[in-house]
Amino acid sequence: MSYFPEIATPDPDAAAAARARQAQLTKPAGALGRLEDLSVWVSSCQGTCPPRQFERARVVVFAGDHGVTAAGVSAYPAEVTAAMMANFAAGGAAVNVLASLADAGVRVVDIAVDTEEPLSPDIGAHKVRRSSGNIAVEDALGPDEVVAAVEAGRRIADEEVDAGADLLIAGDMGIGNTTPATTLVAALTGAEPVAVVGRGTGIDDEGWKRKTAAIRDALYRTKRLSADPIALLRICGGADLAAMTGFCAQAALRRTPVLLDGVVVTAAALAAERLAPGARLWWQAGHRSTEPAHGMALTELGLTPIIDLGMRLGEGSGALVALPVLRAAVATLTSMATFEEAGISGG
Repeated sequence: MSYFPEIATPDPDAAAAARARQAQLTKPAGALGRLEDLSVWVSSCQGTCPPRQFERARVVVFAGDHGVTAAGVSAYPAEVTAAMMANFAAGGAAVNVLASLADAGVRVVDIAVDTEEPLSPDIGAHKVRRSSGNIAVEDALGPDEVVAAVEAGRRIADEEVDAGADLLIAGDMGIGNTTPATTLVAALTGAEPVAVVGRGTGIDDEGWKRKTAAIRDALYRTKRLSADPIALLRICGGADLAAMTGFCAQAALRRTPVLLDGVVVTAAALAAERLAPGARLWWQAGHRSTEPAHGMALTELGLTPIIDLGMRLGEGSGALVALPVLRAAVATLTSMATFEEAGISGG
């Protein structure tokens, strides 16, 4: 489907130049392992070698509630989403701490938090609705709402890139959001519910059964729609997931690299790749979470996580822990001496 224009491929000439430079640096060939591959990727995204260090890395946390929490799929009540919004704004969340450490800015957007008024006009500037529908028994969104949410994500990406962002990270916040995310992954990969359902924020066995049942019921309504990501986002996704889908695809359209976070963001990215084929070439997987659906989505996208620390928080936290590794990849390719510069023969 041609919802997005054709996505350009990262620059192959810059990638070739980066590989050639790697071969001339004062180290054995391949000695920096994955850092070398990551440096080549950054060069290709920036279209230059050596690459530039990221000067304006930005995390956008997409917040939204989900009616499916009424089915008992989460260990926490829905009210936690709004409370965490205030925590983000006050700088007290994990994303704030890790972003400071990784030299990244944080922006929080209310896409579908179940509150009468957003925390602030700026945070609520792209709000689509109050909570998404309970996917166990109804569609998450209406036809106009899913389009509005995707377009909101596109506009947010444009705003960040136009303000100078040279690396984007999508984060998520929403009690119950791993249920629609897992449903979306199952619908896009053809996986069975029992194979993809994880523990989310820490549900017990009974909660896992309820979550599996909700996903099974939502999947039943998506039959024969696996080729239509917009329909899937409308039926079994949600406003926040649809906005993240638009955000990830638009970033690729704007030739801006993206670090993906956990299962919720990666589920949206999987939908984005179906909407904008080739967008995945502009992304790296920051980490692998403990959710089974996350690993399946990464495999489907052909992405290898940079770190694997058993994290399952969301917010962009895993991608932020990976960001210093990506910065290290850039720094080594850019700042190490070549054999010729160091006066060492045999390079």
